[in-house]
Amino acid sequence: MSDLNTETIRAVTQIFKLIGDPTRFLILHVLENRELNVNAIAQELDLEQSAVSHQLKKLREAKLVKSRRNGKNILYSQDDQHVYEILHLAVEHAEHGRKDAQNEAGKTPSDGKQH
Repeated sequence: MSDLNTETIRAVTQIFKLIGDPTRFLILHVLENRELNVNAIAQELDLEQSAVSHQLKKLREAKLVKSRRNGKNILYSQDDQHVYEILHLAVEHAEHGRKDAQNEAGKTPSDGKQH
């Protein structure tokens, strides 16, 4: 990783900043392998359409989602499978950490066994 330049570092940290927001994370999750319009996304996530539109604009500008016009509708979908690979790894890591913490909580200090 010694060949990272300033622009690459900025781009990577921007991606993490964007997907670190719970609403944007959920939008990306909903769009995985699907193409939906703003209203369908808003309905599925129980959010206001304007809030979803605002977040989709940010995701689209960062090239994390893409859009295409279908008649009067604009449909959104994943732009790049790499983003979903990152999300899947992050979810896997979070669940692994949570399971480890639960396992540790079930042990007693004296015997190391779960109860």
